[in-house]
Amino acid sequence: MNGLSQRTLDAIARIFETLDYSSLGEIYCDEGGEIFWEERRGPVQKLGIQFAEVLLGRLSPKGRSLYVGAGVAEIPALLMETLELKRDVLALNLRAQEVALLNRATTGLPIAFQAQDAQSAPGLFDHLWIVSVLNDPECFPELGALSSGRANPVSFDPLSFTVERRAVAALAAACLEKLTRPALVTTSVEEIVWVTDWCERNGIACSVEDEDYPSAIVGDPLCLIRIGDAAISPVSNSTRLPSG
Repeated sequence: MNGLSQRTLDAIARIFETLDYSSLGEIYCDEGGEIFWEERRGPVQKLGIQFAEVLLGRLSPKGRSLYVGAGVAEIPALLMETLELKRDVLALNLRAQEVALLNRATTGLPIAFQAQDAQSAPGLFDHLWIVSVLNDPECFPELGALSSGRANPVSFDPLSFTVERRAVAALAAACLEKLTRPALVTTSVEEIVWVTDWCERNGIACSVEDEDYPSAIVGDPLCLIRIGDAAISPVSNSTRLPSG
């Protein structure tokens, strides 16, 4: 595995030194935000660099990536893509306050976050990053609880779940339809099912790589899915589903 250049590592370190963790804590946590970032800041930076090194060996130079729900954890990968591979990245996040904080910390670097719905993102991409979005408990409380194995059979609301499932399926489809083929999808293990289901419905080959990778904010392991490779079976490794 190739490592990141010192230039990229220095840029990542500078951003993590500059971020306003007090304000970020208010966004990420209902309470205890500063303690959260005291504990997670180092692991987020370290694991982010490790996964960026994995992507460095998977992505082609001068391609285009769509990051859905991009935040602090995505910074190392975004900088790797832009500084190492000269790729174009579109980093989207619906929380305008977080976008402002991130852009303040990344001033002078070739990444910019935008407060925009990914479903309206223009153009085509060969890499989609969609991590802890399709199972977000804030946006999709019933679906998120079921995905993570936390659903309470007494209070679970199947009607709300049906509405949430329809919304998640539409979001997944809108993002996946923007991919050229072949393409790479970075997602969490819990969200694999949304990608493989879309591929099956559309008759598109996909393959989930065997290895997964730790993440530091929500704890969902990351994985990589290849889409549109004619050399693989229609859905390879599709039985590798979350264990909730």
